[in-house]
Amino acid sequence: MPIKSYLAHPHDGKKTELIDALSHINNCDVIPAENQDLLILVTETENKFEDENLKEQIEAIASLKLLAMVSGFDTPKQN
Repeated sequence: MPIKSYLAHPHDGKKTELIDALSHINNCDVIPAENQDLLILVTETENKFEDENLKEQIEAIASLKLLAMVSGFDTPKQN
């Protein structure tokens, strides 16, 4: 189960638009930074295929200027 955290930098004046877009994507938690014009994004998916699709969906958002992964790990799924 891939879990990753990112810093998401919006285009100038597009922070609210980026928050809205990311908030409507499943498997994403968005936390706006209080002292910077950036967002903290945490994603959790079931497998690498879902993770890659989610990243492509995030990177397609027009208000996103830069997405930088801070941390990522993959935990084995317990049955």
